[in-house]
Amino acid sequence: MAAKWLKDAVFYEIYPQSFCDSNGDGIGDINGIISKLDYIKELGCNALWINPCFDSPFKDAGYDVRDYKLVAPRYGTNEDLYRLFAVAHEKGIHVLLDLVPGHTSEEHAWFRQSQKEERNEYSDRYIWTDFWLHGAQGMPYIGGESERNACYVLNFFKCQPALNYGFLHPQESWQFSMNHPEPLKTREAMKDVMRFWLSHGCDGFRVDMANSLVKGDDEKKSGTSMIWRDVRRMLDLEFPDAAMVSEWSDPKNALRAGFDMDFYLNYGGVNGYCTLMRDYYYDEKHDASYFKKDSGGNINRFLGQYLDWYEDTKGLGYISLLTCNHDTTRPRFGLEPDELKLAYAFLFTMPGVPFLYYGDEIGMRFLDVPTKEGGYTRTGSRTPMQWNRGKNLGFSEADEKDIYLPVDPADDAPTAEDQLKDPGSLLNTVKRVLHLRHQEEDLQADAEFSVVCSEPGKPFVYRRGDLLLAVNPNSGEVHLELPDENRSVLFSIGSGEFTDGQLTVGPQSFLVLR
Repeated sequence: MAAKWLKDAVFYEIYPQSFCDSNGDGIGDINGIISKLDYIKELGCNALWINPCFDSPFKDAGYDVRDYKLVAPRYGTNEDLYRLFAVAHEKGIHVLLDLVPGHTSEEHAWFRQSQKEERNEYSDRYIWTDFWLHGAQGMPYIGGESERNACYVLNFFKCQPALNYGFLHPQESWQFSMNHPEPLKTREAMKDVMRFWLSHGCDGFRVDMANSLVKGDDEKKSGTSMIWRDVRRMLDLEFPDAAMVSEWSDPKNALRAGFDMDFYLNYGGVNGYCTLMRDYYYDEKHDASYFKKDSGGNINRFLGQYLDWYEDTKGLGYISLLTCNHDTTRPRFGLEPDELKLAYAFLFTMPGVPFLYYGDEIGMRFLDVPTKEGGYTRTGSRTPMQWNRGKNLGFSEADEKDIYLPVDPADDAPTAEDQLKDPGSLLNTVKRVLHLRHQEEDLQADAEFSVVCSEPGKPFVYRRGDLLLAVNPNSGEVHLELPDENRSVLFSIGSGEFTDGQLTVGPQSFLVLR
């Protein structure tokens, strides 16, 4: 059963190096986040997910952790982060940190010890073969860089050696079972990291590459799932209000493994989530995203996958829909602000716990910028938050050449300050939708959901509890006969009405009917 506070939670994801620079060094920091908590609260978000803020050489933007218990100096100190927890809690905001359990940096003290030829307590904290000429049976590996006469397995980039949680079915002498004492020590070490931050006020974790722990795992990731269920037992006993969201995008497995939430991500660029706002992955010449006006997109391409997941996992936890994240092309890349209003209204009124990526609420663009800290094609979604028309669009007082990444140079670059003044802006539309979600229990995480109409050429109509919601992303008015209903419009973006059993939804409109 998911943590109770998630029922009315709306998360705001913060990429800390790009959010708000409080000390003028060109890099966002924890005190900058604290200074913007009122903005986040007023927006309608009552929970945060903060991307990795731990000590790191930043070869993968902090997902290469050098010390799990130390805040990276460029962001501040541990005490700053403890203060963030406290101030956020005073404002009714929960905070999740980003846990990276599958690997560390190659500069982590554990790995430095593990590289040594002489046996020590960390020798088996990572996965090593038994000889320098022996590869890792199809897994990525590195040889020739250690004193130790062996090769080590990678979990992602070259700088990220895989921690040893064992193998589901060991085949070689150097492969340990999951229940071998050494993989069990790795598991306990990660629990220790979690206990450290939870005891200082953290409310839980987003878990990076959550399905990557046990090697040689089967399709259902049964070995990795066993580990997460063990972690869940620890949390239930010691920190029962703590929540975890997995980067897995397989809720049937993730939620049964003990996660409260699982992200619905654009894995492979060809799943149901992609068809909502990023359907250009299918055909670069034609964007058939459902929320792109007159694109010919079909909501059933999303529903075909989503409904299967939803029905299978109901009561186990939540599927989390998100506007974007630090790995995904910003939705403004393919959609105009009026299209985004409808897309976000849909995302924020669906079941589960939604996530809003910083800057998406103002329609920040995906920028064509050089790679930074291993971002590559993801870098364009990681540029600084655009607060106002001041220096560096309000992100930092540093010289332009010193800021983490360049801000949008366009004359019409969106800013929070400008949009707060415009009642019809994307930002104020997001605020209205989130206010409605918090006000209406039928729009929150666990209220019942069913599809009323998903027929092409008609409005997409769905039910949340006793409320009826309708979307029309196209330029023509659409109608649907609902003779057994008696409804009035509670909330609208655009136009529409319900009269004598007929629902009318205007061009590019979204309705909530009571």
